[in-house]
Amino acid sequence: MEMIRSLRQPGPAHPSRIDCFRGELHALRFALTPGVTLNAALTGPLVEAGFQSGAVTLKGTALNPFRYVMPGPADDDSHVAYFTAPLAPPGTTRIEQANVTFGWADGKSFIHCHAAWIESDGRRRGGHILPHETIIAEPSEAIAWGFRTIRTEAQPDPETNFTLFQPSGGAAASGRGLIARVKPNEDIITALETIARTHGISNAIVHGSVGSLIGARFTHGGQVDDHATEVLIREGYVRDGKAALDLLVVDMKGDVHEGWLQRRQNPVCITFDLVLEAI
Repeated sequence: MEMIRSLRQPGPAHPSRIDCFRGELHALRFALTPGVTLNAALTGPLVEAGFQSGAVTLKGTALNPFRYVMPGPADDDSHVAYFTAPLAPPGTTRIEQANVTFGWADGKSFIHCHAAWIESDGRRRGGHILPHETIIAEPSEAIAWGFRTIRTEAQPDPETNFTLFQPSGGAAASGRGLIARVKPNEDIITALETIARTHGISNAIVHGSVGSLIGARFTHGGQVDDHATEVLIREGYVRDGKAALDLLVVDMKGDVHEGWLQRRQNPVCITFDLVLEAI
């Protein structure tokens, strides 16, 4: 088996590689209002419900106009990877699946959204949606899993030199929900198992989670070799302490790859946001 890949980040590695907080998890299903931005359509109901952090999943949502970026190489050594210039396909784009981390930036509600979609010409692509420049085109629905006692804030991260969502909260020992941030070069499967084990959880479901990986290695034998990818979890769980993740992985060309991940072969590139529900 190959050596696990890693990237040297521009700043010093933080000694804590996984930040995780436990609390009561609340589910919310809500309508998306046409004619408003994706950010407003998603965050409005979550703020009204009293959520301070959480995850959201969309399927089948129509967007027009639609703006996004893809993972790309960095221009200099201030980052290990960056984004492409914004792209704007014509017509209506329909989401296959989008996962969203919900939090706050500069005191305002904000989302971090990765998705795969079908553009008006029938092409399937994926990437990072720009939520203030993308508009809901038709009535749709979303489902969220949120916390009222754990807050996620966008904060400067010295290790990666990005501003990233960072959860924070009290040291609650109870509640069926966990929200975590996994830092660079940590294998996402073993990180998920570590989170569950640390909190005494043998079985859990992963909800609406997003992140980035250094390429990808799938159990079906396929792989992505780009050093930066945008990913979202289609299905994820911990069973009897062992984790499994089925991901959509977007490469630097915007092409979408999918499958279950190999163990110990899929390190985080920049960050990975996780929401778990103990079962």
